[in-house]
Amino acid sequence: MQEYEVKRGNTSTLEERIKAGFSDIFGVKPIVKDGHYTISYGSMSRLEVWAGEKNKTLMVDTETDAAVLSMPDEQADPIILDTNKKFRLYLDFVTCFTTKERVKRAKKAAEKEE
Repeated sequence: MQEYEVKRGNTSTLEERIKAGFSDIFGVKPIVKDGHYTISYGSMSRLEVWAGEKNKTLMVDTETDAAVLSMPDEQADPIILDTNKKFRLYLDFVTCFTTKERVKRAKKAAEKEE
């Protein structure tokens, strides 16, 4: 499970962005249960997303699809690359931070914990 910080000023619309991101980026409608949104896409058998405490963070839990991993590389690689690309776009959209900004913040948080 991963936790991603949501950019200040964007916490009030987090739930709407979680839902809109699934349809806009992945092209699927999520299953909603107890405030958790779940889809299956590409090399992920499960992508579960929910708002963290006070909507300040995005909680993400994923499971990899073993069937995709067991495919020959020439078949699996395009699926994995597409999944990773869309997942990064989704995180950019929902957290309002770019990938570069998320990495920088994660490094800073890790240094704080040490």
